Amino acid sequence: MPWPWIFIGIAVGGLVMLVCFAVWLAHKASDVFAELRVLGERAGQGAELLSRIQVPDGRDSVLSGELILPDHDPDLVPRRRVPTT
Repeated sequence: MPWPWIFIGIAVGGLVMLVCFAVWLAHKASDVFAELRVLGERAGQGAELLSRIQVPDGRDSVLSGELILPDHDPDLVPRRRVPTT
């Protein structure tokens, strides 16, 4: 009667595949969580860079053609803004 041994072999093979799948899934989940952690760090860095942006007070200064002077880059050349219509 080989039938019980065949079904036992199929069941053992299924359990082995289930364990292998669980290990693979755990590795993939840890990779996803690591990427999410890196994404969170990058988002924090991006938010910190965005907080450094200084927005002018009003729109009149932009349209008046006043000089735009560089704040921290000595190689930047000042130029006048040309209002567009």
